[in-house]
Amino acid sequence: MIGPARRTPVFLPVARAVGQLDDPALIGVLLGSIAWSIASFAALHVGAIWIIHRVLALHGWLAWAADVLGSVAASLLALWLFLPVAVAIGTMYFDRIAQAVERRFYPWLPPQQGASFLAQAWDGVAVALKVLALNILALVLALILPGIGLFLGWMIAAYAIGRGLFVAVAMRRMPRMMAESLYRANRGLVLIQGAILALAAYVPILNLLIPIVGVATMVHVLDMALTAAETPSR
Repeated sequence: MIGPARRTPVFLPVARAVGQLDDPALIGVLLGSIAWSIASFAALHVGAIWIIHRVLALHGWLAWAADVLGSVAASLLALWLFLPVAVAIGTMYFDRIAQAVERRFYPWLPPQQGASFLAQAWDGVAVALKVLALNILALVLALILPGIGLFLGWMIAAYAIGRGLFVAVAMRRMPRMMAESLYRANRGLVLIQGAILALAAYVPILNLLIPIVGVATMVHVLDMALTAAETPSR
């Protein structure tokens, strides 16, 4: 029977993930991830400004005011929508990140024998699209319900990135149905990590690390969940 991980320090998985950023095996991945993150964030910003200009189509001082407000709005929009982009970037380096974490912390693990490569690749795309859809929903809620909408948006993002990344990481070592069952048994721990990652995703500069830190965090959460499942309840 799959049981929940117990008595796990809340910040331990994220702390271990951040503490490994100086790992030589991850330096290239980290630099590539940051480069893609910066390029994607810039593209989101420019695209948002272009859309605002096209929609408003103002002239004179109104155009100037729209430029200023539009730039601020575009920055906020790009920041809000960066999370699904970060997840997509993380899937590009998915296996390299997971292998580096396992080499340092869990060298005794056997070679992965989970879902097929095609299933994992498709799941990575599906996770990014799901996070995007849920983030758009969160944005709508934040605009319709100021204050409470922001909180709900954060909770939605926590669920999207937490569940999505955990199941994707688990599928490296088990079929999808087993990965989803393991998620349900450890939902609390997974969603707490998702909440931490979602909050960090809205902090400029810190959010550039989300692609690599998010995947590494869920590798640790997976190990805790599997360890708990193998430990008989008392």
